Amino acid sequence: MPTTALRVELGWRSGHGVPDADASALLLVSGKVRSDADFVFYNQPAHASGAVRHEGKRTAGGRVTDTLLADLARVEGDIERIVLAASADGGTFGQVPDLYIEVTDAASGQVVARFDNPGATVETAFVLGEFYRRQGGWKFRAVGQGYDSGLEGLATDFGITVDEPQHAAPPATPAPVAPQPPATPPTAAPAPPPPPAAAPAAPPAAQPVRLSKVTLTKAAPSVSLAKQGGTSGAMRVNLNWNLLKQSTGWLARLSGQGGIDLDLCALYELADGSKGVVQALGNAFGALHQPPYIHLDGDDRTGAVTRGENLTINLDHTRDFRRILVFVTIYEGARSFADLHATVTLQPQHGAPVEFSLDECTVASPVCALALITNTGDDLIVQREVRYLVPERGTSPQRTVDHAYGWGMNWTPGRK
Repeated sequence: MPTTALRVELGWRSGHGVPDADASALLLVSGKVRSDADFVFYNQPAHASGAVRHEGKRTAGGRVTDTLLADLARVEGDIERIVLAASADGGTFGQVPDLYIEVTDAASGQVVARFDNPGATVETAFVLGEFYRRQGGWKFRAVGQGYDSGLEGLATDFGITVDEPQHAAPPATPAPVAPQPPATPPTAAPAPPPPPAAAPAAPPAAQPVRLSKVTLTKAAPSVSLAKQGGTSGAMRVNLNWNLLKQSTGWLARLSGQGGIDLDLCALYELADGSKGVVQALGNAFGALHQPPYIHLDGDDRTGAVTRGENLTINLDHTRDFRRILVFVTIYEGARSFADLHATVTLQPQHGAPVEFSLDECTVASPVCALALITNTGDDLIVQREVRYLVPERGTSPQRTVDHAYGWGMNWTPGRK
């Protein structure tokens, strides 16, 4: 392997009944992690050293890829191996066709290693390959060995402490009562020994790794952030997308120039009754540490998972929110969402990620309500909407969303 930044792509062919899969990496010393921090996956997307990070997932051309970035020059000296693994979500790897792992030079895009997995059956986690040190350099080895115990089995096998729900223990059987000895005359009790010196306080135990993630669907459209542990810190809302089919004419020209421009936006209503919008139009990017406690990170035209469109919500100000509606508009480059596939991920700083994909769009819609986040008093509830709206002639997408959800704001034309 070249000692440089490498992109590690886990890929497979999508289709009906094919489970999702997630890439992960474990940094090992003598076959084990040094701590839970040496596990890089969707809930812990970056190693503290900066050597390995999880870049995310894309769907294009009937294939799905999940990507890691490994900068071998930044790997700490005591790390001997980096295990490159995958876990299946909602099925086994026997249901995942054309599974492969490919390593490319991140700068040039040149393929430096590839392993097409020859087949799987009941495995729900797989070690596809690994980087390992040899004579001062790095090599790649194809592995292709699996577990039928999922990501938990894979993680614990390499020394990770996993946070799993605890089942109530059965009530203990009372111990038999020993017969009391016959009474004896009282005797003088010896003086009690001096109390022992107080032991130093133990350092707080490291928090175990949470493997859970939440996928919202039509059948299960909502989730409590508090129950997932997402009650403080920053929550990133990411939208990424890709073109489902090849276009022609002016749309093809725009696509070739990266001109498909989706804008992630948020209507907000705060506890004090104030309302507004966070969006690129009019440079209304918001603020994270003052009202509205929502910030739009930038304006992206690629849809890449590593960037896409990103909103950040300050969950330390949960009590200041009444409701937030996250929505997306097509600014240019496509006439409706029918030509696009998009995925939304809400990643709390201290909780499980919440994700969902946009359903197939069958109407000429340039605006879609994505998620409604509502304050219930002691919790924030995320409700999957995926509601495609069609503006009336002369009505803006923003005004259309406002009317659909009863925000009651006044709108004027804006530009980027």
